[in-house]
Amino acid sequence: MSILTRTISCPFCGHPVHVDIEVTDEDQDYIEDCSNCCNPIHLKVHKDIQHHRVQVFVDADDEQYY
Repeated sequence: MSILTRTISCPFCGHPVHVDIEVTDEDQDYIEDCSNCCNPIHLKVHKDIQHHRVQVFVDADDEQYY
């Protein structure tokens, strides 16, 4: 298990938010609150073993932003 630190943009206000992501073998699905506007940011984390990368999906209200 490792921890990645990434900066994402809040899908509500656009403010940069620093998140620590615990990389495990299982997919993760959780909520982080924006430090600026306090709205919930939905994060999905997927470890792609075949391509040796971690994919992080950020969305709000079921709309994917990046």
